Order: sequence, then structure tokens, then C-alpha cells
Amino acid sequence: MKYISTRGQAPVLDFADVLLAGLAEDGGLYVPETLPHFSAATIASWAELPYNELAFKIIQPFVAGCIADVDLQRMIDETYTGFNHIGVAPMVQLGSNEWVLELFHGPTLAFKDFALQLLGRLMDHVLAQRGERLVIMGATSGDTGSAAIEGCRHSQHLDIFIMHPYNRVSEVQRRQMTTILADNVYNIALEGNFDDCQEMVKDSFADQAFLGGLKLGAVNSINWARIMAQIVYYFSSALSVGAPHREVSFSVPTGNFGDIFAGYLAKQMGLPVRQLVVATNRNDILHRVISGNDMSKGQLEHTLSPSMDIMVSSNFERLLFDVYGRDGAAIADLMQRFKKEAVHLEPQRWEAVRALFDSYAVDDATTCDVIRQVHAETGYLLDPHTAIGVKAARECRRDSKVPMITLATAHPVKFPEPVVKAGLQSPQLPAHLSDLFEREERYSVLPNRIAEVQAFMAERVKH
Repeated sequence: MKYISTRGQAPVLDFADVLLAGLAEDGGLYVPETLPHFSAATIASWAELPYNELAFKIIQPFVAGCIADVDLQRMIDETYTGFNHIGVAPMVQLGSNEWVLELFHGPTLAFKDFALQLLGRLMDHVLAQRGERLVIMGATSGDTGSAAIEGCRHSQHLDIFIMHPYNRVSEVQRRQMTTILADNVYNIALEGNFDDCQEMVKDSFADQAFLGGLKLGAVNSINWARIMAQIVYYFSSALSVGAPHREVSFSVPTGNFGDIFAGYLAKQMGLPVRQLVVATNRNDILHRVISGNDMSKGQLEHTLSPSMDIMVSSNFERLLFDVYGRDGAAIADLMQRFKKEAVHLEPQRWEAVRALFDSYAVDDATTCDVIRQVHAETGYLLDPHTAIGVKAARECRRDSKVPMITLATAHPVKFPEPVVKAGLQSPQLPAHLSDLFEREERYSVLPNRIAEVQAFMAERVKH
């Protein structure tokens, strides 16, 4: 399978090159030239497969020709054996045809583990074959960083630098990153917000001379392999409630649009999806553009759901590429204008987006109310991002006969503040993290200046 850039000016690459490249040379994001499509009969035949075998069925077409089937299956098996629930992505019922898909049973208690524990293995495999080293540069609003570090900490072929916004992630999120003391792991607390971190990553990809000949790789969801791995749990959850013989709907807490874009791809690949609901907080650019064609940045605010404190949703570009008929020049122009000003999609393009997605934005007070309400009704404890997903699902749902699945993106222990504000007891850390607050931390606070961050990296990479 070949991959093309959303901006149309970068080389066409195979999977291995896309895996290591991250962002395309023209500033765009890589997407497959074509998607595999599965018939209803094929999807139905997967109903009894364990998660790792289902993952192989869905991922294999995207990597065919670059990674041998036996190696791919081994890496998938190793990845999901490390999860602490036999079902890997179990479902919990909240009400009539209302479900939560638990995506927090990986080593860092967040949905990012599904992709990043596999991504580290894929990168290590390809780099070992090529005899190369790679420098990972990533930005995190909280969960990507710890999952990426956990996935890459053992690699002999990678140095990993993760930037998080200083004092803008939860303490559990920070400590999950900064207590990994491996020689190839570097945590940077940037004196800015997540969008500043993300922009610095993109600008560094555009000019990599500061690395002295080494290349940058990406663990953010700009890396296609992240999206690819996330498609699997849409199929697994849908199968568990009767797909493909019935339609299913999903509500997805999302800031960077990567997780719900995987759901859109699952639909394009043959999964019978009725609704895709974008659930977000008061950093609501995705809700504003979907509901009112207002693609303007606005002021980024710190909320009780910090993993969605994002105003530049990188993966939305991948959707726009499809909506604009895969016209790379049109997307390049649109994204350049978005850097400087508010933009509005052409009316027919906006209507195409509205036909694909519903959306809803939730403030902090309502987030706490939902946590309190669901706990009172069911005894189930939601993290704040999942609470936003549940609220959006209930507000946007069109047909109560269609199962509505909300993606539970993190364990509530990572975000105790909103749980306590909801009047509930702070959740306990699981056994493997019980000593997290006693572990030594290691991170560097750096100013929001790209020259200083790049100098910091250049001094530490191994050639």
C-alpha cells in the first residue's frame, strides 16, 4: 500500500517510510492512497476473534509488503498481552443500548496505549532492519507522552524527547512521563500551552538541520500508524453489540481529531456506523466548525479535561483532504490561511462534514455533574473526558434503538480533581503505579523558544 500527503507535494511513500517520517515534507499528513474495504460477511466472520487476531486482520493490509505477517502478528501479540484485562478493550453497559468502551487497560491507563505500545515495536523493527537511529520529538497534552515513552523506553534505536505544557497536565500524567529514567528518554516542560508544543514539533520537522544528519520521527497522531491501530477497537466494540447485522453509533472525546478520524475510517472500510459524535470541552474549535462553519482558533483555556485542551486539531486536515476531493493544493491553501486567520469551509464542503459528524461541547461544571450523575445511577466512575463523551452521546443521539458507544479514553485515577469536585472519593492508583508519587522525577523546564529546545535536543542525541 502507498501513502500520499494531504498537501500533494511530498513523495509517495510505503508504510515503513511513513512510519519513520511522521509529518510529510510539504507539511501535510500522510494517508493511504486507497482503503481496504471489508464485506459484511467478512466482518461477521470476525465476531469470535480475540482482540490481537482481529487487530492483525485490520492492520495487515496497511503494512503489507513492508513487514512480514509473522513479524506483525508477533508485535501485535506482544503489545496486547501487556494489557491488564483479558478482553483488552472491554465494554460496560450504562443503560439501554448505552455503552462505554474501556480503552484504559494498557500500561499507562489511556487509549493512547493501543497505538503507541505497537508503534514503538514497529519502529524498532524497521530501524533494526535498516541499521538506523531515529530521534522522536513529540508534543503531549498529557496521555500521548507517557504512552509513547513506555512504548519506546526499551529501544536501542531511538532517542525520545516529549514536550508537555508546563503546569498544564495532571500530576499523575506528569509523573507517568517524568519518572521513566531511561537513558534515551527526555522530558521537556515547555513554558507554553499544548498548541505551542505541537507547533514547535511541526516547525522542527520542516527543518531538521539542528540534528546534524539524524532524522526526526513522530509519535503524535500526525503519524499514520497511530490512526491505523485505533481503527481496530471500533470494529471490536461494534462486533460485540451485533454489527454488522445492526448499525452502531460512537461518541468520542477528542481534541486533535485523531481518535474519531479512526472511527470515520472504520465506517469507510465497511463498518455500519450510524453516528459519529465529536465530544469536546470549551476549547471547542471542532464543535464550532462542525456546527457553525467557524474554523477560528480562539483563546486556549485550561480545563478539567486537559487532554482536550487543544485549538489546532491536526487530524482534521486528513478529513478535509477527503471532503475537498483529495485536492492537495486546496488543503495547502486552506491550512496556510488558517495559520493567520479564521477560515470558513466552502458551503458544500461544510455540509459534507455535517453529514458525517455530530458535535457537542461541555463545560467543566457540566462535566462534574455528569460524573456525579452516572455514578449515582450506576456506581460507575467516569474520567472527565469520558464524562464529556457520555453527555455528548445523550444530547446528540438520534435513535435509541441503535447502540451508542462512548469511548472511555482514560482511567479516572489520572484526573482526580474533577472526581473530587463531583463530590466523590478520589480514585486509587492501580497496583503497578501504587508508588508513583514516591518515584524520582526527571524533566527540564524550557522557555517557549524553538532555538533553545532544538539546542537542548542536539546536545543529547546519540549518533
